Amino acid sequence: MNSNIQQHKLHDYFLLLEKSLADFFDMEDCFLFHLIDNNLKPVTNLNFYNIDFNLLIPYLNGNKVVELPKFLKELSYFKNHTNIMPLMRNNKMDGIIVFKYQKTTPPFEIQLTEDIIINISSVHKYLVQNYEVHSNEQKYRKLYGMTDLFHSTMDIDVILQNVLITIEDNFSDLEVELILSNDQDRQTKIQIKPFDYLSERPSTIEAFVSGELKEDIAMELDCRLLNVPIKGRQAIYGILQVKAPINYSFTNSEKDFIKMLAQASGNALENAKLYHQSHRLISDLQLINETSHRLNMKLTINEMLLFLQKQLLKSFQPMEVGFLFKGKDYYEMTEVCTPYFNQDESLAYIHYVEKHFKVKQDPLFIADFSRLIAEEIKYKSVMAIPMIVEEKIIGFSIVLHQEPYFFSFDSFKLMQSLIHHSSLAISNSVLREQLQEMVDRDHLTKLYARSYSDTYVEKSIQKDDSGMFLLIDIDNFKKVNDTFGHQVGDKVLVQIAVQLKKKIGLRGICSRWGGEELAIYIPNILEDEALKVSKELVDLIPKVTKPSVTISAGMVTWYKGKRPDFQHIFLQADTALYNAKSNGKNRVCVFESSMELKC
Repeated sequence: MNSNIQQHKLHDYFLLLEKSLADFFDMEDCFLFHLIDNNLKPVTNLNFYNIDFNLLIPYLNGNKVVELPKFLKELSYFKNHTNIMPLMRNNKMDGIIVFKYQKTTPPFEIQLTEDIIINISSVHKYLVQNYEVHSNEQKYRKLYGMTDLFHSTMDIDVILQNVLITIEDNFSDLEVELILSNDQDRQTKIQIKPFDYLSERPSTIEAFVSGELKEDIAMELDCRLLNVPIKGRQAIYGILQVKAPINYSFTNSEKDFIKMLAQASGNALENAKLYHQSHRLISDLQLINETSHRLNMKLTINEMLLFLQKQLLKSFQPMEVGFLFKGKDYYEMTEVCTPYFNQDESLAYIHYVEKHFKVKQDPLFIADFSRLIAEEIKYKSVMAIPMIVEEKIIGFSIVLHQEPYFFSFDSFKLMQSLIHHSSLAISNSVLREQLQEMVDRDHLTKLYARSYSDTYVEKSIQKDDSGMFLLIDIDNFKKVNDTFGHQVGDKVLVQIAVQLKKKIGLRGICSRWGGEELAIYIPNILEDEALKVSKELVDLIPKVTKPSVTISAGMVTWYKGKRPDFQHIFLQADTALYNAKSNGKNRVCVFESSMELKC
């Protein structure tokens, strides 16, 4: 033996003995089987079947060298082999060597005496002991180095990568797969398989649930599986699955080593998980505190939802975010939804969530939505959290991602907390906007109230380039009330209000100035266009009202070169209206400075 030449496998050590057997005893093509757990296990080709030792006992019968049994000759590899040499270790069978003599040597010239067989067994024993010492030293040196590394890092990627490397270094002929539970804190760069109760083999599930090593023969995969739980002190985090040829037999020492490796990695994962959890909890608390503080400011509903959308995008990296509020018959989408929710494809998600919230208030956490719906869908991961106020759902928030199992359970709990803290603030904002709407709108005509109009005009004079204010009065409105009654008079007011809103649209605002007086204000409009709009309204009203009524109007325009006082504009419009009334009604008058002298 040469200590400078590193032998890594038992077969490397056996080659030293095989060379001597060929040189001094004319043996060739020696094949070693080790006796492990009453099975003869090949040390070279893992695809060879293990041999039940009980089958050989009748052939050996205490002999030192026997002819090759018939059942071995039937195997194509051993067709030309002739003999078996049993190997002893500590007065117990340790294995067998299957061999054949070189063709040039007559069998009667080979003298394998009992002393020679004992010496060969001794040499074999010495080689095996050296291999075991070297192998155990290497294994535990690596295990120690890996454990030392685990104690010095909180990087989950490093931990998982070193588990795979260590297994591959020690079991280069075997395949290894990490099957981790779905509640991992974050996505890893290492290739792992998510643990899925619906698709995993029973032995894998049993190992995960029980925390005990489970061995399984997968006939359909033509392999043998060793499922070793990756567990810490608090929980089981996954399964280290080692895949071997179907005829491979895991030794107790191999199982013990893999169990120790899995346990070391489980403890390291748990420490890293707790470390990341503590940092994440601090971050989550800061996020919730920041969100609560921001939402308690006087924000509009859209400002609140925009802020929440940014928080969800930053914290959970979803591809789509939506906010929907409960209407009379269905949930209505808000403006603060990603564009996807304006497409028909999104209805599959919305209808599913709506149906769920009709009967339950529990939030939804769906790892793979494709399993719940027959049609082809784009996004697999779904979280939907209801907004609950006074035990009633007022709406819900939904996030989507293409990858299944993308959102962790911790993310789900955090989103619940965020929406829970936001629900009351959002509800208050909705009520505040509804109350403000009642203050800003006239109850009968649904036009803006005068107070709102005053503020709007004042702001426009400060920031816009020009504007037009039109004050309208219904001609002979008292006669309508006296003739048809106040109820009909109210209907006429509503009819005119509808026409004003249609005509003006989003260009400006329409308001009820008081009694039968209405007002229109349009920013950034030229005088010619303003006069045209005013005249069209005067012509239109008698045609669309029932009973037919006419209106008189006073118009004022201004430009940024000479910004007026907003109260002065109202007085000028009132003066122009007075002139329209005095000159026959059913007309519009544009304010001129000479009108002030007449008044």
